[in-house]
Amino acid sequence: MNKITFKTKPNGKLIGKLRVPGDKSMSHRSIMLGSIAEGTTEVKGFLNGEDCLATMNAFRAMGVNIEEKSATELSIHGVGMKGLKAPKSDLDMGNSGTAMRLMTGLLSGQSFDSVLIGDKSLSTRPMNRIIKPLKNMGGGFETEEGGRPPLKIKGRNQLKGFHYEMPIASAQVKSAVLLAGLYADGETSVTEPGITRDHSERMLRGFGYEVKTSGDKGQNISLQGGGKLTASNIDVPADISSAAFFMVGASIAKDSDLTLEHVGINPTRTGVIDILKLMGADIRLENEQEVGGEPVADIRIRSAQLKGINIPEELVPLAIDEFPVIFIAAACAEGETVLTGAEELRVKESDRIQVMADGLNNCGIDAQATADGIIIKAGQLTAGTVDSHGDHRIAMAFAIAGLCANGEIIINDCANVNTSFPDFIALSASVGLEVDLG
Repeated sequence: MNKITFKTKPNGKLIGKLRVPGDKSMSHRSIMLGSIAEGTTEVKGFLNGEDCLATMNAFRAMGVNIEEKSATELSIHGVGMKGLKAPKSDLDMGNSGTAMRLMTGLLSGQSFDSVLIGDKSLSTRPMNRIIKPLKNMGGGFETEEGGRPPLKIKGRNQLKGFHYEMPIASAQVKSAVLLAGLYADGETSVTEPGITRDHSERMLRGFGYEVKTSGDKGQNISLQGGGKLTASNIDVPADISSAAFFMVGASIAKDSDLTLEHVGINPTRTGVIDILKLMGADIRLENEQEVGGEPVADIRIRSAQLKGINIPEELVPLAIDEFPVIFIAAACAEGETVLTGAEELRVKESDRIQVMADGLNNCGIDAQATADGIIIKAGQLTAGTVDSHGDHRIAMAFAIAGLCANGEIIINDCANVNTSFPDFIALSASVGLEVDLG
């Protein structure tokens, strides 16, 4: 992959209206469930980024006909629950941990062997959290040392439903177990210690599969194996994780007034809005509606003086992907921001706690990494050079930081931005954020 460098320009502001690309979590799942459904699933708003294209190519390699009607519209000709065919080569998940973890669950119930591989970054990420419960269901796996990819999945195992008490709240683990449960004998259920994003449950229901949710906070999810999925039409809303960069940008850049259109506001994903509001952000939801079972809204953000907070731990799972840019908000706020209970950030595309702390320190901010979080003392962002370690969210977070810096921020290793947010540079420029490519 080509080396790409971002160079920011200081003193920008964000004005206007913008629709960011489609939700990545839902785009992955639309391919997976549409492929094993009966009939043709029509998808609008698909995220045409490298991560989701890797998922699409994997299912094509397993015999699924997927037509690209446009960059964001697909027709998926489902082959049914047992219609996938053995791929002739390894399935490359690129940079996508979501795709690899969910695919591990889905493929563990197939009648053929398969191998999942990824890029250099993904190949360092441990898969043991997924493999442990799937082994309890009867799945067979081989990995490299430490549970790292390549991940060999043994087919022809009759999975058995079981109940899994998740030690750490994770939508990826929950979804992998539920997808395996589609192929298991009996009931598969998951109890999560905190609420996580529920796109898998919602979309399974949208394909006609019964999923039960119980508990005072909806923390026990169960389904019976052996059913079928029926093709559906899916309208993927704009991705709140991509919108988050501009929420922070419009909050911290003076004289900003930005509206983000048709953003998914699934209550399991709105932690970033809640956290920014606690920090004093001026955020308003407009034109709220429900599309295909998912709530959406236009989000208007105007600049505001943010203040540092202790981030409530119950909001951590609801904002887990947005923390890199939340850390930028903290750097531009008044006072100190403290995050705890977020050890999962250390096993993302990079160690996001340490990489963000290092980058902020390089740009004049006192940021101290802790075992499960970070302490950020606000100050003046300065010119500096940041290594994103190939992590798309780190790269975009520091691009946003340029709005409040007093000099140029140089961000290295930014090619992976295309995995989640194609056209980030052009769309940013359309509302006033100028980033040069080096």
